[in-house]
Amino acid sequence: MKIIIIIFVLFFTSISFSQTVADSLLKPGWNPNGVVGLNLSQIAFNNWTQGGSNSLAFTFYSNFGAVYFSHPWKWKSYLKSAFGRTRIEDAGYRTTDNEIYFESLVSRDIDWAVDPYFAVTIRSAVTKGYDYTLTPSVQIVNFFDPGYVTESLGFLYNEGSIFSTRLGIAIQQTFAKNFTSYTDDIETLNEIEDFKFDTGLESVSELKYDFAANMSYSSFLRLFSRFKQLDVWDIRWDNNIAAKVNDYISVNLNVVLVHEISQSRKTQLKEALQLGIIYTIF
Repeated sequence: MKIIIIIFVLFFTSISFSQTVADSLLKPGWNPNGVVGLNLSQIAFNNWTQGGSNSLAFTFYSNFGAVYFSHPWKWKSYLKSAFGRTRIEDAGYRTTDNEIYFESLVSRDIDWAVDPYFAVTIRSAVTKGYDYTLTPSVQIVNFFDPGYVTESLGFLYNEGSIFSTRLGIAIQQTFAKNFTSYTDDIETLNEIEDFKFDTGLESVSELKYDFAANMSYSSFLRLFSRFKQLDVWDIRWDNNIAAKVNDYISVNLNVVLVHEISQSRKTQLKEALQLGIIYTIF
């Protein structure tokens, strides 16, 4: 519970720096946006007496979205994907990024401080993923193995394009084929389940803020708790700072915190600082 309180304090403190933009800036009909990019990191040695190994790291990523606006209705969808690998001399390639996240949300303006909404989210790995702490490495995920589908219904606070937050009742389904440790119920000793059904509460908050002419900060915080165990929360907090060098080159700092006991009893943390090539499609 302490970690949830700390995350909320840090997240909502950052909101005080934001400015809101009204929905009236959206044109009626479709408002698409799409970005693809490649982050790179490379180091090489030749006759280097202080030691070291040649390495190459890359991450392909894409962010596509569209908002359909027709007052009082708003339909927002986006697809985020990332796939990255690192090659270390004599160790071969290792997968470092491996994720697909899709969300579609419909809301209606009812002239309240909050709007009712219905949302569907889908999460999965792009391809095979491995645990490299073991020797030899062991595969632990694949495409939609496990896969997560969540439907939620509740209320949304959205005062513009900078910040939004929502809270609702949620149904979450977890699918697995080979990696049933994510779905198996340990209480049924004689049966291995490849499907898990949970009901609970879901909270999702997003912040996008341009704090300089060429620098922006984005944050995504998702919390999910099951009704049968409301003192335990799944947490995903994804933070990214991007600095544009020009229209095609950017520097990105990404920090992701995950706490989900179905994956690991320990809190997971990922940090990456990379030089990126970015292209805006629309």
